[in-house]
Amino acid sequence: MLRSPRALLLDFGGVLADAPPQPPAPPELVRRLSQLVDGAVSERQIAADLTGGARRYSAWRDDAGRTPDPVELPHARVWAEFVTGSWPRPARDAVDREATPLSYAWTWRADWAVRPGIPEALRAATGAGLPLAVVSNTLCGAAHRDFLAAAGLAGSFAAQFYSDEAGPRKPNPRLALLAAEAVGVPIGDCWFVGDTLGRDVECARRAGAGAAILMRSPRTDRESPHPAVVPDAWVEDGHGLLALLRQA
Repeated sequence: MLRSPRALLLDFGGVLADAPPQPPAPPELVRRLSQLVDGAVSERQIAADLTGGARRYSAWRDDAGRTPDPVELPHARVWAEFVTGSWPRPARDAVDREATPLSYAWTWRADWAVRPGIPEALRAATGAGLPLAVVSNTLCGAAHRDFLAAAGLAGSFAAQFYSDEAGPRKPNPRLALLAAEAVGVPIGDCWFVGDTLGRDVECARRAGAGAAILMRSPRTDRESPHPAVVPDAWVEDGHGLLALLRQA
């Protein structure tokens, strides 16, 4: 039986919300980029470079996760290194100037949905006096903040920490430690809830969290094996998290 937590640290994607996979080159983003560069790069090339860029950025994230203390790349660097490298200089400069709003658009998912049972679990936790914090790797945390606000969940959180804003990327334990410090609870008294072994559970272990809870999502089942990383508990969704809290 898990020791009762004094705070919860929760991942965003796969825990608080999720969405079906979307094409890496959404048509509206392709059109926006085409207008931004004034046609200097064809829409076909933009779509191909967004697709390839998403693949390269994903590979970079996987590689970074295997380093001791990964940190997030600035928005402009993501676009320059993974998407616009072959574009004419004026087009690259135009994207560089708009890198943050473009990162927001690339991150945003129109079909994000709150995961089942999450509102009930958050209400129960806050009703019991547990401060909550978001701890998430993302290209643009502002998109996550806006979704939580639109879903009526932002008020549940005492703090939100995103890799593009804070710097560290999970499994870098610093991201979890910053969140625990912000809510005023020692990390050893926090439960860390995430949907990946290699990023979330590993981050929880390295930070010294009181418990590492794995919430299964489609991403969990696609993850490479991590036989040395074992969570303290598995749950299927927010309903499972609520049941676990009640048991503790």
